[in-house]
Amino acid sequence: MSPPNPPPKPSWRKPAGMFLILGMIAFLAFVVASQSATIGSWPVWVQAVIYLILGVVWIVPLRPLLIWMETGKWRE
Repeated sequence: MSPPNPPPKPSWRKPAGMFLILGMIAFLAFVVASQSATIGSWPVWVQAVIYLILGVVWIVPLRPLLIWMETGKWRE
């Protein structure tokens, strides 16, 4: 019977990626909040579309970032 494999060494990429995600969300929230007075003067349906788009746009860079956190590569 072979000896058990040692546990894998923890990677620094996961905490770094977590802080990048939090920083990205904070930055986008700041940008949206700083423009809220301008956006607030537009019709309600335009505001809804803008906030819907801005609420989803932060998800786009998550895939490559999550892949990097797991594998260390930006692409699969």
